[in-house]
Amino acid sequence: MATQADVRRIAMALPETEERPGFVFSVAGKGFAWPWLERLDPKRARVPNPDVIGVRVANELEKQALLSLDPSVFFTEPHYNGYPAVLVRIPAIELDMLERVLTDAWLTRASKQLAATLDPGPAPVGAIDSGPNSDHAHTKSSAGAIWLQMQSSSCSSADPAAPRFDNVRLV
Repeated sequence: MATQADVRRIAMALPETEERPGFVFSVAGKGFAWPWLERLDPKRARVPNPDVIGVRVANELEKQALLSLDPSVFFTEPHYNGYPAVLVRIPAIELDMLERVLTDAWLTRASKQLAATLDPGPAPVGAIDSGPNSDHAHTKSSAGAIWLQMQSSSCSSADPAAPRFDNVRLV
């Protein structure tokens, strides 16, 4: 179970991160994590929900992967339709996942030079394992911290030649 203190500790450990007033984290002036402003009453202004943060994601694929991973942790609302971000319930997320999500968010906003200062992990960005004996491919997100594992064989389609995926999950 994570807390706002964990969010702050992880975010501030990333190079050149700044915390702006209101629990907003940015790198080079670009926000990568912020408090969710919840609409409690349609006729009133949104108010910060201290248990939820918005985090930037690299693209729609990463957004959909997170949303399908665990709806008790990751969710969205119509306000974020078409925007590369997800909402994260802080008390529901494990610390290691919070660290990966915040690091990935930071990488989407940091310069290439600054991003290169982080350890890229066990494989280079964009590495694909799709050799002749492989039944799955591992791809690193464009941001570099969240890995998607796509196994080839389940997503049903009327077209038998269409690519199929058993599941998409973070590893």
